[in-house]
Amino acid sequence: MSPSGPQAAARPGELTVTAERCAAQLLGGDPAGSAEEVAGRLLAIQAQDLRGARLTVRARSAGLSAADVDSGLTQRRSLIVTWLNRGTLHLVCTEDYWWLHPLTTPQLRTGNSRRLAQEGVPPEDAERAVATVQAALAADGPLTRSQLRERVAAAGVRTEAQAMVHILMLASIRGLIVRGQVTGREQAFVLVRDWLGPPPAAMSREAALGELARRYLAGHAPAADRDLARWAAIGLRDARLGLARSGAIPRADGLAELPANRPRAAAALPPPMLCGAFDPLLLGWASRAPIVGPHQQIVTVNGLFRPFALAGGRAIATWNIAGGHVVLAPFAPLDAQTQAALTTDAADVMRFLGE
Repeated sequence: MSPSGPQAAARPGELTVTAERCAAQLLGGDPAGSAEEVAGRLLAIQAQDLRGARLTVRARSAGLSAADVDSGLTQRRSLIVTWLNRGTLHLVCTEDYWWLHPLTTPQLRTGNSRRLAQEGVPPEDAERAVATVQAALAADGPLTRSQLRERVAAAGVRTEAQAMVHILMLASIRGLIVRGQVTGREQAFVLVRDWLGPPPAAMSREAALGELARRYLAGHAPAADRDLARWAAIGLRDARLGLARSGAIPRADGLAELPANRPRAAAALPPPMLCGAFDPLLLGWASRAPIVGPHQQIVTVNGLFRPFALAGGRAIATWNIAGGHVVLAPFAPLDAQTQAALTTDAADVMRFLGE
């Protein structure tokens, strides 16, 4: 792609870091062969938009389909979705749930209590609601949010507006439930004890911080302590402790990497491609400016991250699906080579989604 506009303004050093990060994200080089491989590399994929999480897997793999992601959630039970990190839903490998959950959810409790109160759910009602959710899933699970809403409302607890979401979040923070089985267009909730079985031996907090930093760098390096703190919603002191325990190596540019990351310094920028909503490339670091440049409209005023096209290491368009086709909204005219590459990738998006 011939650089123009915002891409021409990107500094060579900035594009080198972007290329390294794209390689860490599996957007360049050998693609992943499974949804679990993508989730394992990225550690936690934002997933309140489940189609966006599926498209995160597509952009980093070859030969898979959305059904492969759903199979990991439903048949293999190797993937789950739950509230982690920044207090939003994330897709993770089941084996990583056991240490990520106790590390990243305690700090969510205060905000959850505040939101329940704002939604008109006092503590005694919240307790009754969680008990109702547990009993319903034990007797009849898996159950969708709408099915659980009916049970909780029948118990006399307010479920209107965002109340039900925060009730389910409370049960998740307590380690009682996760999202597992995909049922039609919805993902059902399940009891952790029934769906995942007994937990492994607990990991100490310091060991978990080291594992968090190591795994974060595997999928995001080069990065700084503030990047890790922002991504995982942990304190800067904890981020630095984790990096110290991870074996991270400081670089001259102030960023850190793992010894195994060093070959990525020769990485090339990925080819033009379509990324889904809430793609990790926009969420993995304290600043997304190197990718979006001046095009802040990728993120809406209510915090939604639109699907976007990537070329030359920068966002060059948003896109959606309308009338059974991918429709691009470029920020500037695209050259023929970039347009052709994105047309080919759009066909793969539709194949992957089965639409």
